[in-house]
Amino acid sequence: MEAKRHLPRPVNLEEADDGVVEFSPLNQEEEGTVTIEVPVAEERAAWGSKMQFMLSCISLSVGLGNVWRFPYLVQQDGGGAFLIPYLIMMVLEGAPLFLLELGIGQRLRQGSLGVWNLISPWWGGLGVASTIVSYLVGLYYNVIIAWCFYYLFNSFKSPLPFATCPNETIESLNLTLPVEECELSSETAYFWYRQTIDASPTISETGGVKWWMALCLTLSWVLVWLCIMKGIQSSGKVVYFTAIFPYCILVIFFGRAITLKGAGEGLKHMFTPDMSKLLNPTVWMDAACQVFYSLGLAFGSLIAFASYNPMKNNCKRDAIFMCLITVFTATFATVDIFAVLGFKAVANYEKCVHHNIEKLQAISHNWTKYSENISITVDNYDKVWPKIFLPRLKEYYINETHKHIKNCSVADELNQAAEGTGLAFIVFTQAIVELPGSNFWSVCFFMMLLALGLGSQFGTMEGVITNIFDMKVFSRVRKEILTGSVCLSSLLIGMIFCTGAGEYWVGMFDTFAGSMGLIIIAFFETIVICYVYGHKKFTDDIERMIGERPGIYWQATWRFISPLTIFSIVVASVYYRISHPPDYPAWKMEEGVAVKEAYPGWAMFVCLVLLMAGFLPIPIIYFMRRCQCIRFDTDIHQASIKRVETTISTQGMIKGEELEEYHDSPAGEDDDDDGGLTVQGGKFRMEVID
Repeated sequence: MEAKRHLPRPVNLEEADDGVVEFSPLNQEEEGTVTIEVPVAEERAAWGSKMQFMLSCISLSVGLGNVWRFPYLVQQDGGGAFLIPYLIMMVLEGAPLFLLELGIGQRLRQGSLGVWNLISPWWGGLGVASTIVSYLVGLYYNVIIAWCFYYLFNSFKSPLPFATCPNETIESLNLTLPVEECELSSETAYFWYRQTIDASPTISETGGVKWWMALCLTLSWVLVWLCIMKGIQSSGKVVYFTAIFPYCILVIFFGRAITLKGAGEGLKHMFTPDMSKLLNPTVWMDAACQVFYSLGLAFGSLIAFASYNPMKNNCKRDAIFMCLITVFTATFATVDIFAVLGFKAVANYEKCVHHNIEKLQAISHNWTKYSENISITVDNYDKVWPKIFLPRLKEYYINETHKHIKNCSVADELNQAAEGTGLAFIVFTQAIVELPGSNFWSVCFFMMLLALGLGSQFGTMEGVITNIFDMKVFSRVRKEILTGSVCLSSLLIGMIFCTGAGEYWVGMFDTFAGSMGLIIIAFFETIVICYVYGHKKFTDDIERMIGERPGIYWQATWRFISPLTIFSIVVASVYYRISHPPDYPAWKMEEGVAVKEAYPGWAMFVCLVLLMAGFLPIPIIYFMRRCQCIRFDTDIHQASIKRVETTISTQGMIKGEELEEYHDSPAGEDDDDDGGLTVQGGKFRMEVID
């Protein structure tokens, strides 16, 4: 007998090649086999190869943070000592959460929006929250890519426009002098604050949209759209460039950097540990947050990527490999950065020494009287100046000397910490200017930043697009149109980042939209998987997919260690926010420096909205569904293997040749309207294996 029947359809049901599910009698003496024809559901898109998946994960995880935030943290938090809390946090929270997201995405084959609804509709807010955070992060992240485009275009000019200060003519005096703002700051700082972003004095003064930045942002979003408009079919090919090219540049930079004068000073500064820093709780919080952001956790992108994997993919091996490659890349990039910064520090030190020698010669009317035929040079400056010249000169020229003499120190140069845009667009470009063939190195550096930024942006937006496309209301919209609509809306909203206050807005979004929300999402992910879905069920799923059961390390971190670690980060972050009122670095043209300014009242409100947008959907949707204010058609996802005993005494009966159209029911939905499948006079077992 054959029949078509409404059946609860588990997620990822894998039918036989002919699309037939067979029901065999428990007792061989009972009547024959019931066969139900089930049309094979439309297959989900899949990666073209395992390499595409791995490179996409590398592009997502190995982003700009490894190049400009990790070196800053190493510089600020104890040098080599910072690697200790970083590695510990990678083991306690990084690897477990990475495998958790890969595993649940691969198991349920949905984006984050669908995954959490399938596990429990009450926790569907997790998918909504991660989608919102990913969208907000994508808004400002693409502006950074636009800045990289602008610097890349200017890198083809010779000499580099950020190598010298521009001149201005004072007509009344018929003089041509360097611009005062540039003289007060530096060539690279002036190019960044005045010629690139044209910074306004406060966040309240927008200064209008800068057309050159608007064009670069448009180019960035068009490029993102072209690369992700067909989903992983298009982005999966682009990642061969965005994932591999940065490593080529890092290797080239390494080969050049270690041969530079002063590279050893930079590397010595990097690897010299200050163990006292480990007693500072802020260092541990920095390490935990860096692991969290560098792996791309809680964005929903890893879940989306894993949903395109085959069911038997070894996601545990992938998670371990990705954590190792992230640690390696961050360390390798930091070696490159510190080697170049060491070169810059020594170059600035030598300039400082030459300046002091010239001033001393100009000040002293009888230089040879005090020199005693001892020449002062760059090599002996540290020994000769404080021991011989300074004691004798200051007796006669102390006031005049101290007006003109600078404090020259390589260590002080290396201790000048700068992060984010300050490191990439000001400090590192200053080092590039000092390199022979500076145009070539500038092109390489900003091409590398572009590849890193675009790779991460593809992953971030894929998490958004996958969630939207998986929604029924958008399932029939062509993906190119849907992706284009999201990119266009992002471009229009992103114009606020192209104003004179654009950098201040980027800093606000980076601090509030992409921080606390992600941490809270990750905390609830571990809780929902372990205590709602069930840690045993999840480990069973992992065992079926990879062929081995996760060990005690994985289970202990999922159930106890990772949630406690993340909760500690949340508490520490809340305390830090309360004890340190938010501010932003406002550029003061008259002084040539960035000064910390408190946010005005309206900006504080925007900060609060951005902060809450990342986690409020979780409790809101939970309570609304608990109170039945929102209808849902999914229930808690059931076990991967179901056996349903059917008897004529407890179930309805399928009559003769009556046929009904088959439809996909949500996972776990009860099929109360017609009862189960039975056959007169027999008891049957239905086994569904997915």
